Amino acid sequence: MERLAALYPDPPIPLHHRDAFTLLVAVLLSAQCTDARVNQVTPLLFGDLGSTPGQLAAQPVEEIERRIRICGLGPQKARAIKQLSRLLLDEHGGRVPASLEELEKLPGVGHKTAQVVMAQAFGVPSFPVDTHIHRLAQRWKLTGGGSVLQTERDLKKLFPSSAWNDLHLQMIYYGREHCTARGCDGT
Repeated sequence: MERLAALYPDPPIPLHHRDAFTLLVAVLLSAQCTDARVNQVTPLLFGDLGSTPGQLAAQPVEEIERRIRICGLGPQKARAIKQLSRLLLDEHGGRVPASLEELEKLPGVGHKTAQVVMAQAFGVPSFPVDTHIHRLAQRWKLTGGGSVLQTERDLKKLFPSSAWNDLHLQMIYYGREHCTARGCDGT
């Protein structure tokens, strides 16, 4: 923790967003896509079609898909964005719920996506585990978990909840910059 905090004392959220809704959409788009590509797509999506649940719920799925296609899984992600926008309007007054359970009920929103939103939009201690964190935790012998859920449980036991939101970002940055899937540079 000390080493990562020294390298990344105030880790920024890698996905550009304005509010909980635009973060939710950006995280949904990031599945099997780089954050850099998502950050190229979201200004076009939100600029052309709107950045609120009401605006995106009113758009044809084909128009959403046309703007997000380069993120991969375009048809599924476009349907999920339209459906979750409609559900937010119908069931949550147009607001993103600040509940892990309610977030996970939304189309296209899995456990990791919900945890990212809880951590970054609402400041709730969460430890979303992505491929970088899973890989690092195994290399560092912090988990023997074969799944990201086991890795999440193990890391939550090892570190205080007050550190989770920054620590998960610090690990992501470290995994991208110094300890990739091909190997570590010794930093």
